[in-house]
Amino acid sequence: MSTVEISAFETMLTRHRRSVRTARNHLRDFLAQVPYGPALLSDGEVVLTELVTNAVVHGRVSRRRRIAIRFELLCGHLRIEVHDASSEKPVIRRAAGPDDLSGRGLCLVEALSMEWGCEPRPEGIGKIIWALVGPEGGAR
Repeated sequence: MSTVEISAFETMLTRHRRSVRTARNHLRDFLAQVPYGPALLSDGEVVLTELVTNAVVHGRVSRRRRIAIRFELLCGHLRIEVHDASSEKPVIRRAAGPDDLSGRGLCLVEALSMEWGCEPRPEGIGKIIWALVGPEGGAR
């Protein structure tokens, strides 16, 4: 019996802190279906956590707006996308101090991803933050 490899997954989440855990669970389920999934899981979970957290915490939009997540496998790499309705682009804060409770998320995304970026949503409202995670780690 052969297994069918799923190459993409997407779903909508509420703009709530609990959605971060839900997103990670979806990623684990998705990567469990691919032979090289375990090599992508650790960095993928951290990157996804940071991107979804940013959409929940910093997205200055109505609570009724939802967040979309999308995972896609591309030549052994994992593309993670988080779509939100805020047009505010993310900014890496390089000056987070040792006692700061926040401000390091995008630095982690940058360190663990081979590439990452932000682009307007084709639907017209909001943006897509994406990151490409590989088994060999980020661009450190």
